[in-house]
Amino acid sequence: QVQLVESGGGLVQPGVSLRLSCAASGRSFSTYHIGWFRRAPGKERDFVAAITYNGADTQYADSVKGRFTLSRDNAKKTVYLQMNSLKPEDTAVYYCAATHSSGSHNPHQYFYWGQGTQVTVSP
Repeated sequence: QVQLVESGGGLVQPGVSLRLSCAASGRSFSTYHIGWFRRAPGKERDFVAAITYNGADTQYADSVKGRFTLSRDNAKKTVYLQMNSLKPEDTAVYYCAATHSSGSHNPHQYFYWGQGTQVTVSP
């Protein structure tokens, strides 16, 4: 079992950067692929990015490709989502989640979820 806790959200202006962290507890963290999802007000939960268990491969939603970068440090049991050039449409609650399904964009394939961290991008 894995417990996940997100941090790093906040209120920022358009164009700036934020780095979200997803800290895990549990012995098997390094065996899980990790995904990030976000839910904007009144919208469905959307896939943002995913990273394989060893960090070798990453996938991104088209809306964030080239702006967001996902990495992980298994020794620290932490995954990082670097978000650059933030836009107002990036405003959402961001969640990290763990799965054994590599590269999945389907939230229903993720077993464990964090509580989320709010990111607000506003002038």
